[in-house]
Amino acid sequence: MARSGTWTGIALAGVLCLSLAGCSSTGGKRAEDAREAAAQGRAAVNTPRWTFAMITHSGDGDTFWDIVQSGAKQAAVKDNINFLYSHDDEAQQQAQLVDAAIDKRVDGIIVTLAKPDAMKAALARARKAGIPVITVNSGSAESKAFGALTHIGQDETIAGEAVGEELNRRGKKKAVCVLHEQGNVGHEQRCDGVAKTFTGTVSDLYVTGTSMPDVQSAIEAKLQADPSIDAVVTLGAPFADTAVKARQGAGSKAEIDTFDLNAKVAAGLADDSLGFAVDQQPYLQGYQAVDLLWLYKYNGDVLGGGRPVLTGPQIITKDQADELAEYTERGTR
Repeated sequence: MARSGTWTGIALAGVLCLSLAGCSSTGGKRAEDAREAAAQGRAAVNTPRWTFAMITHSGDGDTFWDIVQSGAKQAAVKDNINFLYSHDDEAQQQAQLVDAAIDKRVDGIIVTLAKPDAMKAALARARKAGIPVITVNSGSAESKAFGALTHIGQDETIAGEAVGEELNRRGKKKAVCVLHEQGNVGHEQRCDGVAKTFTGTVSDLYVTGTSMPDVQSAIEAKLQADPSIDAVVTLGAPFADTAVKARQGAGSKAEIDTFDLNAKVAAGLADDSLGFAVDQQPYLQGYQAVDLLWLYKYNGDVLGGGRPVLTGPQIITKDQADELAEYTERGTR
């Protein structure tokens, strides 16, 4: 992953999908040409080489955003796009990165709105500069009001509600929702959603997500203090494994469940150290964001009809773990 505040130009071999120019209903030669381009890491279209910038609220080392980037890079190759990526977990710094993209006169911007108030002015400047914007992952409620073409991701409240319902099906009575990034509205919405549908009791536990030892000790202390807790919900895949270690340290039997998916989570589902995961398909978020910007530039297309384009939630259990293992190992799920 790129360091915070830096830009990376991307050229990635391999294409997973054919473009409109190569996959028309006429098929035949166009489809064959596109497949050949894919094999050689070449674009499947002959549109101008536009530059799209993605700016996220990711911190360093967050594997979730590696998956988002993987999808975005694949679409960028297919669509002949020069793809730039930058990130900063400080909202004001993220806004400055958007300003930098505007100054570069990029042709499109993809941005997360984890802390939307800090990003509002930057998106207004992008709109004034005539740069189309798509929001991704977080900020679905603010996306339209901020002038974005559409939002791609999951509705965080609905995702949280799905978790509460799954906990009910599993007969859980007392849950802890672990928030690892204070001020992230999406995280708050997830935990609020859990509380809305869960018939048991749920409490929020704020941890310092930048320090896994602190996360582990906080969860362990919570479980030791209250042995009646029978479910721990983490809000990101990297924190699930840490929660498992905390459970072991506390001598607790609480089930560990998590939002998001990676190879370790898939393995945890398979060996029963985790109960279930909520997949929002980050690869699809990155891929669709680039592809939809290309469609807008090429053909004036907009998806969603004013509503978010949903990529989740999907509840993943042990039954699906083996099926998804191949994809998680290659970094696309």
